[in-house]
Amino acid sequence: MTRELTEDQTTRRGGAPLKVAIAVAVLGVLGMLIFDHGPWNKPKVQHPVIANYSTTGEAARAAGADVIPTEPKLQVEPSPPVPKPLHPVNPSPQ
Repeated sequence: MTRELTEDQTTRRGGAPLKVAIAVAVLGVLGMLIFDHGPWNKPKVQHPVIANYSTTGEAARAAGADVIPTEPKLQVEPSPPVPKPLHPVNPSPQ
């Protein structure tokens, strides 16, 4: 007794999750492009004549901060004295 497959039994179903995943991916990429490159995300560049301070230190002093140099780095500690390795008792023949 052989059974023949009908047309809908041979076609594969279940493409809905794949379509949803593709739609989510496309909407996510479009959302990132719009959010990252929109007109509200443009850098505000001032002309040097308009800018009030030319260095970070000047801006910090104008804001009332104390600008002090960083502390010098500590010197590397010397390696502790350890005994030197001994020569092998039986040197290898040459």
